Amino acid sequence: MFSYKKYSVIRDKNKMTDYEVSKMSGVPTATLSNWKAGRYTPKVDKIQKIAIVFNVSIEYFLE
Repeated sequence: MFSYKKYSVIRDKNKMTDYEVSKMSGVPTATLSNWKAGRYTPKVDKIQKIAIVFNVSIEYFLE
């Protein structure tokens, strides 16, 4: 299962906003907000796009 906490930690460590991550990954900010609120479970393709932005593996975001 995707860990929003891990996403927010790496985002903050890289001094980025959701908007910046969205622009770099192509994942809409609304999708990121839905992940945060727990309304949506991200699909593997979107997790992969986020992982590429942060230069980590998909497994980093999975609990």
